[in-house]
Amino acid sequence: MILIPRKGANKADLADLRRTVCATHLTGPARVVEFDLPVRDAEAATYLDGVHDWHAAIAATWAQLIAAHQPQGGRVALLVWGDPSLYDSSLRIAERLRADGLALRVEVIPGLTSLQLLTAAHAIPLNTLAAPVLITTGRQLRDGGWPAGVDTVVVMLDGTCSFQRLAPEGLHIYWGAYLGMPQQLLLAGPLATTGELILEARAAARAEQGWIMDIYLLRRGVEFASPARVSGK
Repeated sequence: MILIPRKGANKADLADLRRTVCATHLTGPARVVEFDLPVRDAEAATYLDGVHDWHAAIAATWAQLIAAHQPQGGRVALLVWGDPSLYDSSLRIAERLRADGLALRVEVIPGLTSLQLLTAAHAIPLNTLAAPVLITTGRQLRDGGWPAGVDTVVVMLDGTCSFQRLAPEGLHIYWGAYLGMPQQLLLAGPLATTGELILEARAAARAEQGWIMDIYLLRRGVEFASPARVSGK
């Protein structure tokens, strides 16, 4: 059984792409089961409370689908964007099922992360010479500012463009949206002049598509300079 989550009309193309993958690559019999993904409560007492409740609801949905369609056991697959090791909770949700007593063995087939696609699209190395890299979230960047001890910061899950909170002097940004998809967008340049372009491009893309997935890399100092640009794939 292959589970395909539906995330509402605005993100229908995400489900469509999963359907295309299945139609293109399935060579044997398999049951494709679609379901409506539970929505996180943005009004929960704390962010983590909302996330834990959301994960519990997703785990319960998975359990119901498995019980209904695979009562004798079998193989269940999920198509996860990128790689489930990097800011994705599919493995945590699967662990909830195991903790609840479901006999479960998890196998991960690794994919390309959005971070790999970002650096490849901009043709830049992830790190500067002999230097560390920090991968964080927009929430952490907003709350904590620029992290100490690093010159390269990768920011994911940032719906509010938290780079606006930073002093832009000396910072270079490499931004990408819809990475690996036909509507891929790229923009890079000094944060002082490129930040506003990202805000405009992001707003326009979200209005057109109804949703957006994006990621960016911030770097102090520049080894690989890029002119400010917006480009489609």
